[in-house]
Amino acid sequence: MTQNSPGARAARRAFVLQGRFRRFFSNLGPGLITGAADDDPSGIATYSITGASFGYTPLWTALFSFPLMAAVQMMCARLGMVTGLGLAGVIRVRYPRWILWSACVLLLVANIFNIAADLGGMADVTALLTGVRSLYWTPVYAILLVSLLFWTSYRLIARIFKWLTLALFAYIAAAFLAHPDWHAVLRGTLIPRVEWSGAYWATLVGILGTTISPYLFFWQAAQEVEEDIALGKATVEQREGATQRELRRSRNDVLTGMFFSNLVMYFIILTTAATLHVHGKTSIATARDAAEALRPLAGNGAYWLFSLGLLGAGMLGVPVLAGSCAYAIAEAKNWVGSLEVHPPLAHGFYSVVAIAMAVGLGLDYAGLNAVKMLFWSAVLNGVLAPPLLVLVVLLTSRADVMGEHRNGPLLRWLGWTCAGVMLIATVVMFVTAFTA
Repeated sequence: MTQNSPGARAARRAFVLQGRFRRFFSNLGPGLITGAADDDPSGIATYSITGASFGYTPLWTALFSFPLMAAVQMMCARLGMVTGLGLAGVIRVRYPRWILWSACVLLLVANIFNIAADLGGMADVTALLTGVRSLYWTPVYAILLVSLLFWTSYRLIARIFKWLTLALFAYIAAAFLAHPDWHAVLRGTLIPRVEWSGAYWATLVGILGTTISPYLFFWQAAQEVEEDIALGKATVEQREGATQRELRRSRNDVLTGMFFSNLVMYFIILTTAATLHVHGKTSIATARDAAEALRPLAGNGAYWLFSLGLLGAGMLGVPVLAGSCAYAIAEAKNWVGSLEVHPPLAHGFYSVVAIAMAVGLGLDYAGLNAVKMLFWSAVLNGVLAPPLLVLVVLLTSRADVMGEHRNGPLLRWLGWTCAGVMLIATVVMFVTAFTA
């Protein structure tokens, strides 16, 4: 075969494409991990409840929320890259203490309840598989995750457990095997429709809260700082600033992570709508109920498939929740704070991790239903997110913070739209809860 033969040219093109593909995925990092952590057990439960309760009609929320969440996470990533500080660190430098600690309190309240919900969800699916009561599994997972965070690193945890989250892509196959009404799917995807009911608006706030979550704002910025520290940039001065190439790489990373996050969201709603809602099962009270959506694909193995996906998501999500609490408090107090630093050198940071996990574990023994707690933790995130969104948009739009990399018109518009939509949805949820 000559060098200019069709076969040789095709081989060269394939080699070039393979190289580009490898480079693209090698450049993915914080954004991809953040997107994977976004589909935590709370998200899985919320999307499952949404599809079972309302069928195909909420599918439009996946398209609607994608540009909003991508814009917000891009702002947070750029903030960390340009300033060399996490979100709480920038707030500490630029705003009064009461704003800083108000932001931290909002984060802690949302995260600790979310930790409790995710640990409870993980214990619930393990009980489904083993027959051993969930109350015995909750401390096992809490101790395991704290130990992993203390003695390894989140990067190692992510490398190990992100493969388990691939089980969530089973919803894509299950959706097709369930033979959904594709006309209704298309209509639900492209035509927004809302209902004037407390249940619908609580679900909408939950969807927004689990896709645009406060902990992800702090985590994204902190992970960009961690990336620089890993490159040897130990001081803020060394980390300040970002090249256009670095910002483009970060943009691709964030967009990819958020796309995969919303793809999973879309197909969980679609699958539960096609398998549960159309057969009259419009409420999900247990992990067993939620797992039934995967029966068209896995048969009796649906419980295993669902459980593996949720456990993998929890192993990614809970460390992010506890870690973002620790990043926020460490940055607010100007402590050493990093999951790459050993505990003796960052005892305050790791103390926050342990305390957040312990309080979350304590909430699990309050007797709340695990699935309901997963759902309402998403709603709580949606309620508490708007004030933090306002801070993110304000900071990333300031020339004295971001310099030439401050938000352009599109990012500002998307950021304010996101904050406004989440605030309006929260207000309407409370109004409909008392009037509808």
